[in-house]
Amino acid sequence: MRHISVYVLSLLAIVFTACKEPPEKQVIRLVSEWSGKEIRFPNRSIFTSLGKDTVDSFNEVGKYRIISYVDSVGCMSCKLQLPRWKELIRETDSLLGNKLTYHFYFHPKDLKDLKYILRRDRFNYPVCIDLQDEFNRLNRFPSDMTFQTFLLDSLNRVVAIGNPVHNAKVKELYLSLLTGKRKDVSSMMKTSVKLDKTVADLEDVHWKEVQTATFELKNIGENLLVIHDVDTSCGCVKVEYSKEPVRPGKTLVITVTYTAEHPEQINKTISLHCNVENSPIQLQIRGNARE
Repeated sequence: MRHISVYVLSLLAIVFTACKEPPEKQVIRLVSEWSGKEIRFPNRSIFTSLGKDTVDSFNEVGKYRIISYVDSVGCMSCKLQLPRWKELIRETDSLLGNKLTYHFYFHPKDLKDLKYILRRDRFNYPVCIDLQDEFNRLNRFPSDMTFQTFLLDSLNRVVAIGNPVHNAKVKELYLSLLTGKRKDVSSMMKTSVKLDKTVADLEDVHWKEVQTATFELKNIGENLLVIHDVDTSCGCVKVEYSKEPVRPGKTLVITVTYTAEHPEQINKTISLHCNVENSPIQLQIRGNARE
């Protein structure tokens, strides 16, 4: 298991460097370092549902498991992206059944804030609230959150590294490894789009008011427009759109909803992963959420 295929290494290098993450050599070094490494777990990991009910989750292990660690640095909601985890869990459950399990370790700076986020996003999947940061101290995870999520085999050895809800290419890699099918999105026929705008200015708004912005993408190419995935820079941003392919000459409306957690300067990004040459398409909402 110390060996990692050239396919995985090269794909990960492309994935992270394309997203302006660490340089390619550093990515390959980290992937090589962690490939096949056994992840160690605290002697007693207590998992709870919505931060309240204690559940016996850790012993429910399939052929593979995804382990995600989130530390207390920065915006907790932005890092967690719990609605996207819920979507991924539903998708993999339908594809893989009990072949894959998930284990989440959260080391929060503010426990009340974490519990609020769990309730707000109705994330009832068991999580371990690791106040002493035992999990990280046992394994010394990379400081970059990009490399704090792992796909493990049944012996807890690392098969792949990367966060599948923050990066569509990593999700594709995980699914290809789990299903035994290597997907090549680059082989999909490309099209072209015209946007009505790339930035929506919300200007000066009250932070407690829900804000909505729309973006229009017109398919001006000759092939269907397909949105593979959508990433947001923060959990306070929700994106809705039709999942149907867009025919040439037709327009897709992207509706973005922003709900502030406190007064702040608004500068959020939305990345649309689709079959166009300049994918992902970067959209932005900005403004000032005031008292």
